[in-house]
Amino acid sequence: MKNNTRSISWMALGLGALAGGLGAAVAAEGADPAGWKASAFLGVTLTRGNSETIMANANVVADKKWDRNEVGLGASATYGENDDERSAANAGAFAQYNRLFSDRFYGYARADIRHDDIAKIDYRLTLSPGAGYYFVKNQKISLSGEVGPGIVFERLDGDSRSYWTLRMGEKFTWQINERSRFWQMLDFSPKVDAWDDYVVTAEAGIETDITQHLGLRLVAQDNYRSEPAPGREENDFILMAGLSYKF
Repeated sequence: MKNNTRSISWMALGLGALAGGLGAAVAAEGADPAGWKASAFLGVTLTRGNSETIMANANVVADKKWDRNEVGLGASATYGENDDERSAANAGAFAQYNRLFSDRFYGYARADIRHDDIAKIDYRLTLSPGAGYYFVKNQKISLSGEVGPGIVFERLDGDSRSYWTLRMGEKFTWQINERSRFWQMLDFSPKVDAWDDYVVTAEAGIETDITQHLGLRLVAQDNYRSEPAPGREENDFILMAGLSYKF
């Protein structure tokens, strides 16, 4: 219980600082609070009979673009049980601010935070500034790459540490037609003095609108930790299907 309380405190502290920093950046630019694009997702899988399982996933994402500024925010949580034993229990959030220096080149500041009971990740907080470039940028397709140094504060199964890392990421989005869209993201973050100690996070999804606000979404997420907590697996994969709602 004590470790969980500390983990929640770290997450709250990190998210609070992150929200404050982004809020200051937005206020400094005089951005109109209107113009945000936001969506929420809920997926639930339930089985009864020879096995009793439940898996629920929820997330919220929002982004805004104005002048030479881009802001992205997101938070998610997953919980699962298999025959009354927990099979998943994690939560995470991210925030990123981009400042465009040209139509394609930008600098960014990003923060990610994650907690996972099953993987014994009490917390992992990553802070990373860097530079990015849009290789493709039009109304239907965008492809960007990012690179920058970062610092990680984490505790795995009660063992705390901090270290420097190098974050390399890419993001692809494709507006297939007026009702459907596809996206894919990949982050690779090795420890700077030990490249065999790294974290890879990946996501791919497709969404189709049913109405103006309601849609169907299928998402695959993968989190790989080359040196996990003792007794834990390196890889965590989840495939989710459910409803999305656009605000």
